[in-house]
Amino acid sequence: MPTDTTLPDAAANYARTSRTTPTRYKDRATWEREAIHRILDSSWICHLGFVSDGAPVVLPTIFARVEDRLYVHGSTGSRPLRGAGADQGMPVCVTVTQLDGIVLAKSAFNHSVNFRSVVAHGVAHQVTDPDELTVALNALVNHAVPGRSEDCRPANAKELAATAVVRLVLDEVSAKTRDDDADDDEEDRGLPHWSGVVPVSTVYGTPVPHPDSTRELPDYLRGFQPQDPAC
Repeated sequence: MPTDTTLPDAAANYARTSRTTPTRYKDRATWEREAIHRILDSSWICHLGFVSDGAPVVLPTIFARVEDRLYVHGSTGSRPLRGAGADQGMPVCVTVTQLDGIVLAKSAFNHSVNFRSVVAHGVAHQVTDPDELTVALNALVNHAVPGRSEDCRPANAKELAATAVVRLVLDEVSAKTRDDDADDDEEDRGLPHWSGVVPVSTVYGTPVPHPDSTRELPDYLRGFQPQDPAC
């Protein structure tokens, strides 16, 4: 098990552990709660890693954060949900990455990307309490489009029976980012090759209604953009 070393301000920072302390580019890492939450809240897809039958498995899925809890969506028939019982739980690693730029240097070796990422370790448990499940499912819907859970039919009994959510308490977690220009070596700066950054961003198009939808465009979709202006 990793050894925890609590930071001076435990309220503002998550505790550092051996698993959340990078071995390379340590200056790019942070354990600051606000910074980690900001990355999570502006991301849509996570990758859930676990071990099944002795082999590693990584699955992409959707998630939402509620305070210091991550709710990860799944199916009642999926492997992670079968292993993440409410009692024993299942060791997992959840990762989130956003690409913000392609960094082109004058040497092939110095090419890079600008990014924001979060890695969280812990034991995930399936959400079985009906009230918590309602909170989790509403959060998952609203995480993609704020206000949407109040403007759609809630899941019925059959749909709930096929849907499962696992909870991971954010405890052993860190973020890592790069936001910089090309890092050209001194001896390469006179070379004729172009260097710089190609910005990458998420852009929303104009909502296209279904042919059966006669309602006017809801207010929450007017001018809808990513929650984080940086993404």
